[in-house]
Amino acid sequence: RQCGRDRDREPFRPGARMTSIAKPPVRHPGLQRNALGFTVRDYEGAMSTLCAGCGHDSVTAALVQSFWELSLPPHRAAKMSGIGCSSKTTAYFMKQSHGFNSVHGRMPSVTSGASAANRDLTYIGISGDGDSLSIGLGQLSHAIRRNVRMLYVIDNNGVYGLTKGQFSASADVGSTSKKGEANMQQPIDPVLLALTLGATFVARSFSGDKAQLVPILKAGLSHNGLALIDVISPCVTFNDHEGSTKSYKFTRDHEVEISAADFVPLRREITAPETESDVSVVAMHDGSTVRFRKTASGYDATNREQAYAHVRACQLRHEVATGLLFIDESGQDMHAMAKTTTQPLVDVPFAANANDSYTADVVELRNGSRNDRAYTA
Repeated sequence: RQCGRDRDREPFRPGARMTSIAKPPVRHPGLQRNALGFTVRDYEGAMSTLCAGCGHDSVTAALVQSFWELSLPPHRAAKMSGIGCSSKTTAYFMKQSHGFNSVHGRMPSVTSGASAANRDLTYIGISGDGDSLSIGLGQLSHAIRRNVRMLYVIDNNGVYGLTKGQFSASADVGSTSKKGEANMQQPIDPVLLALTLGATFVARSFSGDKAQLVPILKAGLSHNGLALIDVISPCVTFNDHEGSTKSYKFTRDHEVEISAADFVPLRREITAPETESDVSVVAMHDGSTVRFRKTASGYDATNREQAYAHVRACQLRHEVATGLLFIDESGQDMHAMAKTTTQPLVDVPFAANANDSYTADVVELRNGSRNDRAYTA
């Protein structure tokens, strides 16, 4: 009632607080604390506005758990994202951290620049299959080449959720859209791409398998380089079909619409069943199933060729390979390759960076020790 009165009767004032649903600050006094004295609640963020049952919220919960277990100082982390349902989730964890929501597909280059300026921060990049495998594919490829030290999470659901479920570049051949149209284009597999480009840490998991995802995220956060983790994260909204009298399309064709609005039915979170088998069969909301294969006990995660062959073999069996698929701990990150100073550049005085003649001249002009019109522009 108060929000309605503020909205309808009072004019908007610059600097006024926007109405929102705040997460209740209630916390149990018996919550366990980590080495920094923080509870899990201290690593949470704002209330999620994603659809009920969205796999992305499960990924967020796994990230929160990982940060807490590693005792990561929130003020020494930077959350980076692009555009999409996945990129919204940086608001849902570590509210005390730095953050940057870039334009579509540009998260990797923005993170590269931030890391170049301040190497002491922990960088967490959250992206989606549309953000990273379509408009941002070139950005992702060069971030892998630079081996930027960051956790790079791709929330992979095969659709553009914010624009009503069009196919993304990761959609499998034969998969159907909410209108019943079949995808005829070959998918881009981020794991195979990363292995081909020389990534030093490659993993894949399922949003509903927290027991597997949390250790992978912790390993990625501790890796000296770019740790790419492809997370299969189902979209629970776009599973209606052509011909259904309960579909969005049928309802819109047969109603007198007063205002454009959608109703998204509540869905339960999809989780992986407990099994000792290497293969987990997970049922989706639309009745289809996905087969996830974990790496065997004798799997060698340091063999790039074996990792590539394993992922391809799983694809031929219509399975999704999960787990830590490849790691190279001897790889150099971007700072090692560029031979930058161990002190973050953001903390280095400008004069100390005057290693070339142009920069030296600029320093002299700034200090007033030179008067040269050639540089005044």
